[in-house]
Amino acid sequence: MNLLITGGTGFIGQALCKKLLELNHSLIVLTRNSKKAQSKFGNQIRTITKFSDLQKSDLIDAVINLAGEPIADKKWTVKRKKLLETSRIDLTADLVSFMRSLNTTPEVLISGSAIGFYGEAGDEILTEHTEPHDEFTHRLCASWEMQALRAKADNIRVAILRTGLVIGRNGGFLKKMLPSYRLGLGAQLGNGKQWMSWIHRDDYINIILFILNDKTQNGIYNATAPNPVTNRAFSNILASVLRRPRLLTVPDSVLRFMLGEMSHLLTTSQRILPAKLQKTGFEFKYNELRPALEDVCN
Repeated sequence: MNLLITGGTGFIGQALCKKLLELNHSLIVLTRNSKKAQSKFGNQIRTITKFSDLQKSDLIDAVINLAGEPIADKKWTVKRKKLLETSRIDLTADLVSFMRSLNTTPEVLISGSAIGFYGEAGDEILTEHTEPHDEFTHRLCASWEMQALRAKADNIRVAILRTGLVIGRNGGFLKKMLPSYRLGLGAQLGNGKQWMSWIHRDDYINIILFILNDKTQNGIYNATAPNPVTNRAFSNILASVLRRPRLLTVPDSVLRFMLGEMSHLLTTSQRILPAKLQKTGFEFKYNELRPALEDVCN
C-alpha cells in the first residue's frame, strides 16, 4: 500500500515506519525535519514538509496520523497548551482537507487520540462508551477526534485510537523514569491508588496493522492493554524488574508545585479496558505489565 504517515519520526512513528517498510509498504512521511527522517530511514521513504508538496494526482491508500507535540515535556502554560492544540487539532484539520482534495481519496484514516479523553475517573472501569469528565485533556482529545471524524463525510473509513501510556525501548514515558529507578530512587506518585492504563509499543503497532488490513474496523478504540494497574503496583513491578528497591513517595502537593496543572497527567486515575478490540478477537502480545517491562528494560 501507499501510506502517508504524520508523526513518523516520533517514539511510536519510528517503530511503526520500520515495521511497515518490512511489510513492503511505500511510505510518505510528513516531517518538519527531512534530514532527521532520512537519517533514520534513508531512501526507503519519501519525506514532505507540507501537504502541498504532494500532487492531487498522488495515490495514497491510507493515512496514519500520529503527529502532536509531546504532552508531558513542559509545563502547561497558556502558550504550551495552545501548541498542544494546534499540533493536534489544526494539523488534523489540515490533513483531512488535504485528503479531500486528492483526485482519489484514501480508503482509511487511522488517527491518534489519547485516554486523556476520559479525564479523571477514579476506580470506574472505562470503555469506549463511558461518558468523559470535562477537563483540559478531554477537550483537547475531543476536538482532535472531531477533526479526524470529518473524513467520514467523504466515505473514508476512520478509526480513532485513544492511546494509553506506551511502553517501549528508548523513549516514551519510561525514558524519564528509568534513570532514577535504576539508581534505586524510584517513587510512587501521590497515594499510588490512581490507575495507569498502558500498552506495549509492539501491541500498539499491531493494532494499527489490524485496523489497516480489516476493512470492517472503524470508530473509536481504546488502545490499552487489558490489565491496567495502579501507580503503586506499576512502581513496585518496575522496581522489581530492575532489581532495585522502591522506597520513595512523591506527595501530590510536591507534584503540583513542580509541574502545575500538568501534574494531573501523573495523578489522574483512568482504569481503561480495550473493550472494542477484545470484542473483535484481537490478541495482545503483552496482556500483563511485568512481561512488557521485562521486554523493554532488560
